[in-house]
Amino acid sequence: MAQRCRFRASLIWGALALLAALPAVASASSADVIEPEAPLNERIVRVPVQASPPISLEVTVYMPAHSASDGFFPLALVNHGASHDPANAPRVGDQFIPWYFLSRGYAVAMPMMRGYAHSYGHTMPHGCDVLAIGGDAAKDIRKVLDSIKELPGIDTSKIVVAGKSMGGWNTLVFGASNPSDVKGLLNFAGGVKESDCKTPDESLISASADLGARTRLPSIWFYGDNDQIFSVATWRAMYARYSGAGAHAELVDYGAFQKDAHAMTASGAGLPLWVANADAFLARIGMPNREINQEYLPRPAPKASGYATIGDALAVPYLSEAQKVTLYESYLAAPTPKALAIGSTNGAWVSGSFDPMRSAMRQCWARSKYCQLYAVDDTVVWPRQESAPPATHFAALQDLKAVPYLRADGRLAYTRYLASRRPRAFAIAPDGAWGAASGVDPVNDALAQCANGHTGCRVYSVDGDVVWAAK
Repeated sequence: MAQRCRFRASLIWGALALLAALPAVASASSADVIEPEAPLNERIVRVPVQASPPISLEVTVYMPAHSASDGFFPLALVNHGASHDPANAPRVGDQFIPWYFLSRGYAVAMPMMRGYAHSYGHTMPHGCDVLAIGGDAAKDIRKVLDSIKELPGIDTSKIVVAGKSMGGWNTLVFGASNPSDVKGLLNFAGGVKESDCKTPDESLISASADLGARTRLPSIWFYGDNDQIFSVATWRAMYARYSGAGAHAELVDYGAFQKDAHAMTASGAGLPLWVANADAFLARIGMPNREINQEYLPRPAPKASGYATIGDALAVPYLSEAQKVTLYESYLAAPTPKALAIGSTNGAWVSGSFDPMRSAMRQCWARSKYCQLYAVDDTVVWPRQESAPPATHFAALQDLKAVPYLRADGRLAYTRYLASRRPRAFAIAPDGAWGAASGVDPVNDALAQCANGHTGCRVYSVDGDVVWAAK
């Protein structure tokens, strides 16, 4: 069964066609942020799982920055999925699962199965006997758990076991032994598909009934509708047989996710689909479930500002028409999670990364000034200008005749204003004077221009809004 490869950042810059006076934008550095800046306190330990011949597993352990209480950490043991190339499998995959637990104050242990990365030995083939496949792994999980419990700082009374893909199946099989030191199980798209099994789906479904009859530990199952490994019919039947046999389990169908729901836990874009359910599950089984180390997860995206719709390229501030075509169109076509930051002369977008918002802002400030987030995923978050009056809908923006006071020169200036770049503002005075500005502080600049020898200047329009209020 395929395992999602280790999450890698895809940092792509879109500002390719700039004004002649501006420098070209280089590609984003591969050294950009691809994981939390918070300390992982990583250590790698070897755990013996077999005496003769001697076999030990490579286990990565993370310890969070802060504890919820008295310096002891609950423990989450996280099992990985299968790979077509075990020896070169990443030591830590689907990082958003361990990062989630770190954010909740858990220590995290991630063992590599036999033959994976630097774990010794190899997994034994069992064909369609998926219970035997999981059973082999469950014995090793037990030995790893016993070893990790001996590490300083582990609260041995607060333990959960989680797994993704094959690791999710191994978690369920391990849970069927009802270990007294484990509070619950988290199964992310769990299952097994062996190349020498002609009926993998049927094997999983029937084996799930066997596990459900024996399991007393509570579990939560996460599956998506466009999973490219396990069909909806398969995982729904697995859950029905498992819970129907007596096991206490909750199923979370998070729908379709990008091109493959099986990759959901490898992306920050998937976090809204499962974190709240995981928190609720941990709360129900008496485990810590509150965020105490926010820095281990991407910061929440700002809310929609109402400045413009995502498809309105004309509303994008500062950039030239050429920049808008290349930068903004590239951003719109990029996969989530993504973020776009705009500065006074340039912009940058990032797709992927640990926190695209932070990465986009960092890259923008390296090449421009006055950078702000313009969009996160498909939501415009660019704020209205702080000094701008509220929109009044006095008239349509393009309605030249509705603008009061203006003479012929002022109406020509307003026509030019409508074609200018944002941020922008247009001010008028009772004697027909006007001011138009585009740039960092257009509202005050337009008022100052209008007030040069004139009185009573007020703002008529800001960006795409009419803000004039007739007295």
